[in-house]
Amino acid sequence: MERLQKVIASSGYTSRRKAEELIKDGRVKVNGKVVTEMGVQVNNTDTIEVNGTILNKELKEYILLYKPRGVVTTTSDEKDRKTVIDLINTNKRIYPVGRLDYDTTGVLLLTNDGELTNLLIHPSNNIEKVYVAKIEGILSKDDISKLSKGVIVDGRKTAKALVKVEKVDKKNNISYIKLIIHEGRNHQVKKMFESLGYSVLKLKRESFAFLTLDGLKSGEYRYLTTHEVKMLYGLSKSKNK
Repeated sequence: MERLQKVIASSGYTSRRKAEELIKDGRVKVNGKVVTEMGVQVNNTDTIEVNGTILNKELKEYILLYKPRGVVTTTSDEKDRKTVIDLINTNKRIYPVGRLDYDTTGVLLLTNDGELTNLLIHPSNNIEKVYVAKIEGILSKDDISKLSKGVIVDGRKTAKALVKVEKVDKKNNISYIKLIIHEGRNHQVKKMFESLGYSVLKLKRESFAFLTLDGLKSGEYRYLTTHEVKMLYGLSKSKNK
């Protein structure tokens, strides 16, 4: 048995908070009867309707993909480019958790668990993400300090970050920089470097929370273990304590 609002959120229909609002507004039915109270418990045999639509209670999938370059992080693309969904053999309606740019590689989580997705992408949970950027130029000590303390991106200062110079190629004027952030703004890493005058030539996300690319080659994927899923739920919920 699970709480009604959790089941609605897990289906991917909406967030748990919005599900609670829908219940209060009398827009949710369980086995044909309107439910307006919080805390109602339901099971797998119950029929749940939200705004007249019966929820599809499909089994949850959790997939870790090593996203290659030249693939869009969407479920479909109007330009008919290859999407991350095209790389995975499943009949479930999975979708990516967050985004990686077309030319960015690395760790990408895909699932059909709406509740976990909302937890992981919510800014308050501060999920750690590790990137390695190949940039044009040699990062100065002053700029390392600026990146660490936060720079202005799209009119807002970024949160503090951990910056480490991995490798410097002075001959070709190239640096490899590891950047650890806890935000997930659009094109954030590239814009952070660009704000200081550096162009990002390549970008790879090496980890998302505790999930890494270990054992995977570009374009390959694996299913998360039950333990890893529980850890993700525990990680996001612990941030809100």
